[in-house]
Formats: sequence, structure tokens, C-alpha cells
Amino acid sequence: MIGKVKRLRRALKRGDCRLPMGRSATHLSCWIVLACGIQSAIGNQQSAMEKPNIIFILTDDQGYGDLGRHGHPVLETPNLDRLHDESVRFDNFYVSPSCSPTRAALMTGMHEFRNGVTHTLEPREHLYKEATILPQLLKTAGYKTGFIGKWHLSDRAGYGPAERGFDWTATNQGGPRQHFDVQMIRNKKRFPTKGFREDAYFDEAMAFVDEAGDQPFFLYLCTYSPHTPLDAPEDLIEKYRAKGLNDKHATYMAMIENIDQNVGRLMTFLAERDLAEDTIIMFINDNGVTEGLDVYNAGMRGCKATCWEGGTRAMSFWKWPGHWKPHTANNLTAHIDVLPTLCELAGVEIPADLQSELQGYSLIPLLEADQDVHWKHDNRFLFHHVGRWPSGTAAAHKHSMGAVRQGNYLLMRSVPCSDPLCEQHQSQCTTLRAVQRGLKTTTYTQGNAQYHWGVTPSEGWALFDVKKDPGCLDNVAAAHPERVASMIKTYDQWWDEQYPIMMARGGDEGDPDASKNAASRSRQHAAKVAAEKKISASKANAVQKTGMFDRLDANGDQQVTQAEYLALFVPTFGSKDADHDGMLTPEEFPYVGSFNAGDTDQDGLLTPAEFEDMYSHQFNSRDANRDGVITADEM
Repeated sequence: MIGKVKRLRRALKRGDCRLPMGRSATHLSCWIVLACGIQSAIGNQQSAMEKPNIIFILTDDQGYGDLGRHGHPVLETPNLDRLHDESVRFDNFYVSPSCSPTRAALMTGMHEFRNGVTHTLEPREHLYKEATILPQLLKTAGYKTGFIGKWHLSDRAGYGPAERGFDWTATNQGGPRQHFDVQMIRNKKRFPTKGFREDAYFDEAMAFVDEAGDQPFFLYLCTYSPHTPLDAPEDLIEKYRAKGLNDKHATYMAMIENIDQNVGRLMTFLAERDLAEDTIIMFINDNGVTEGLDVYNAGMRGCKATCWEGGTRAMSFWKWPGHWKPHTANNLTAHIDVLPTLCELAGVEIPADLQSELQGYSLIPLLEADQDVHWKHDNRFLFHHVGRWPSGTAAAHKHSMGAVRQGNYLLMRSVPCSDPLCEQHQSQCTTLRAVQRGLKTTTYTQGNAQYHWGVTPSEGWALFDVKKDPGCLDNVAAAHPERVASMIKTYDQWWDEQYPIMMARGGDEGDPDASKNAASRSRQHAAKVAAEKKISASKANAVQKTGMFDRLDANGDQQVTQAEYLALFVPTFGSKDADHDGMLTPEEFPYVGSFNAGDTDQDGLLTPAEFEDMYSHQFNSRDANRDGVITADEM
């Protein structure tokens, strides 16, 4: 009913009170009475009527630069470009250096360390059970809440989305390791799907919206793409191969374009359901760029799991047609601002004890502005830390891989710790120590590790004006000693305040070899997938050869003579000779290796005699034992 009333109110606001054709004056009177009655009801229930639906799309391991509108030289994202153009765009919006920490901050409105989330591995990915999170708050305002895709804040008992305020949950069995024809699990019920995984996710999104009916809804749609292991629809991969990218980069781009296609599908669906004006669409990526780093990074330094500019800057688009005027907001904003913003939009009364813990601010003044404006929180501080230290060594990493922002300034220390215990285990410090020793190739980059995983001067912090210098090449710390001292003091105060809370909420628990073990499992899985693909390709090749052999073996005696072999291929000359000039050009016979082998006089043409001779040589090359016939094994 709410949706119908909203649509009628929009019609009344437009003055669109036309009487349906063929209706009488009596009908007109009834229509006016009905319209007035509904308008009165709207006035009495205005706050309920104006609660927007909210669709929050979070992508996994896509970078700020992985968008056509952000200057990407190869990637095609027409639907996301359109969303960009129709949104309020927070262009200085920051998230955490990796995904579980970002998700914890989004769901709670506070820094991930305050939630005990300091890694992407168990148990340090667990969002502590006592936390009150976004869907629980939105439910108090009458919202139906839905979750789809990647959670990554632990699925153990008591931690999963179905136990934390989401009425409706759906994901796929196998998570990121399954890409096609996945088995979806919706509200604990399993069912098969066809096609690519993210296509199934967006199908689920539309099913959830339909099921919500006239109840305002919040949908948290989290893709696995373009996180590794990489895979995508083959036509999209081939599109980017044709642009000169290698298989890894082509597949990464294809995964993002698939997201773009699905965002377009979703926006079309909302328009068809007459829900576009009632629905906020948000689009954010969860950390810095990954597998596309060497292709494009919008001029920024750093990637996922670093505190450099490219490791934490994210795209952040907020669209609400008829309510917010599209524009770019350059204020310093972050993931911790999402919860207080959405709660205010939904009319949620945040409990006082939770309000005191929130570290983010409502973005509504910036959303409702029609241009870039000053904000009372423009002088705020934001804090980053890579985390990911070996469990049990948190204290030693206070000044390792940490950063603080204020305005356009980023103060950071990208250095490994000096704890001997840390050196015994694989961690982020392991990578930074190798970079100090000259490492050039590491995760996400072939040859640029010194830049993107760069180590700051060990004697102190480095300061960058990232607005002028997103590549973080000009360390201006020496020119701003007072600012550096103030920012270090603020960072130390922040760490000292968060540390005991983080420790109490599990931020340093677990196996110090968790990273090493996870890397080993990842390698084993990659090897298994490669072996399965090799076996699959071998089987497909065998089936193809068997089919070809059966076609060649005209008399069914399980051997193919040269006459039978030539009888299948030689007659095809005429059908390939498109211009009927008695010769084949490379365009008419586009098999480079075979063409060059058959063109014995190297004149760029194949005559019928050369064509037949080519297949005679091919027959002889397959006749391994030179007995004048080919068996199925020799095929």
C-alpha cells in the first residue's frame, strides 16, 4: 500500500489528476474524494510514507580507478558511469585497507579495531557478538532487511547475517571459489542456478525487492567479484584479451564489466517496478585495487593491504532521484559515516549507549546540498592501519603500517615492525621487509613493488598532500613539522584508546601462522583448479578427436586411410573460395599455421593442389607408425 500511495502522491504533486477516459462526473467526484482522502492519510502518516528503500552495493577488491568515469583506459562501465553521473559523489571517501575491516566499520559506524576486526582470517574477522549493527537498527524503523553475497564477518554460530538483523539472506555454496551454475542458499534452502555467480546475486536482489512489497527495505548486496580466484563469462574475457590484456587482467576487467551489466539490470528493474524515485542506490568498493593494479590506478600509489592513497580511497555514489542533486562532494568522508547517515534517513533512534561509541557522522548535509560545500566536520581525523600482524604481536605494530588523515593530508608509516616474534611468522611485515631488501614483484604487481608497497623512511613518518600528489611522491613532512607532530599525537591517542577495546573484543587472538596456512590453502586450491581445467580440456579434446575420427572413418573399420582423410577435407576448398577465383587467400582460410605450411611457393595464395598437398602432409604427420592408416589413438 505504501508504494501505491507514494506513486499517487507523486501524481498529485505533478498535478496529474486526470480522470481515466470514459468516466462520468460521478466517477470524477469519487476520484476527487478518494484522492483527497489519500492525501489526508499521507499527511497523517508522512514520516512513514517517506522512508526510502535502500540498496547498498559493495564490491570486493575493485579499486577506485576501476571505472570508466575515473579515467580507466580499457574498462567499459556504461551503467556505473551513469550511476556516477546521477549521484552525489563523495570523491574523498575512504575505507579500510582490506575487506573484513571495511565491512565491520560499515555495519557499526566505528573503526574496525573497536570491533575487534583486525584481519580477514579467523578469528580476527569476527565482528564481536555484542555489537549492534545496521540492519538491527533499521528494523526498529520498520525496514525489511536483506543480505546477498559475501559477508566475511564470520559465519560461525551467532555471527552470521541471519543472526544479526537480516530477515532475508542469500549466498552461494563455495563462495568465491565457485563462479558458474552455483548452488544458491536462500534462507537455508538450496537451489541450483545457471550462469555466472553475480548474475544469480542480482536475480536474488530483484526477488527480495519483489518480496518486500510495500514495506520499506534495506538490501545489502555484496559481490565476490572481482576478488580472486578470477573467472568471468568467456565473451567478456575475450573482449579484453582483444584489447591486448593478458588473461589475468582481461578476466579481472571482465568481472567488473559483469557487475556493471548487473547494475544496469537492477536499475531497469527498479524503473519497471516504479520504485526508482523511492529507492536510494549506494555503490562503494571495499578496499584498494588488486589484480588490475598494473593496468590503471587513477594516478595513485598503493593497493589493497597498504595505507597508501590507492589502498584506501574508494568510490562512493549515492543516488536518490528527486531528492539529491547530483554533484561531487570533496569533503573527507568514510565508511564509518554510512551507519549514522542511513539511520537518520530511516528515522532510527540510535540508543544513547551506542551513540556514544559511534565514530562517524551523518552525511545528510552533504547529500542535500546542491554543490560542494563546507562541513562542520571538515577538520576531522581518519585513522588507517593495515592490521594483519601475526596474532599475539599487536602491541609491536602500533607504528607499523599505520596512517592518519586530516583534510588533504595523509601522514603514514609504511614500515615493518622490529619484533623478533613477528619475524618468525608470515605477515604483512614479511612483504615490507622484502621490499626493504629490494623486492620488485609481489602481490598484484609485476615489477612495481618498490612503489606500490613502498616503505617510508624508517626514521619517521611521511606526509603527503594527496590532493596535489595522489602518487605520494613528495614527502612534505620536513616543511610541516607542527602538523606532523600534531597528527602523530592524535594518532597515538587514538591507538591508545582503541587498543584495550580491540584486545577485549578479540583483535589479537588466533594462530600466528594463520596467514601462512591460508596462503598454502590458496596455492593448493589454485593447483587443484588448474589440474581440473587441464583434465577438462583434455577430455574435451578427446571428445573432439573422437568425433572427427568417426566422421573420417567412412566404412567404420576403425582405421582411416589417406583417401578417406582427403575425401573429408579436400572438397571443402570450393566452399571456402568465397570469390570463386580458384585460390584461397588468408582471409578465406584464416588458419595461419596451416596456410603458411600449405603455401609452398609463398605467394600468399593456396591453389587446389597446394590445399590437397597440405592435408596429405597432415595425414602423414598423424600416421605415427607409417602403416598408411590412422587409428583413433593416432588422432
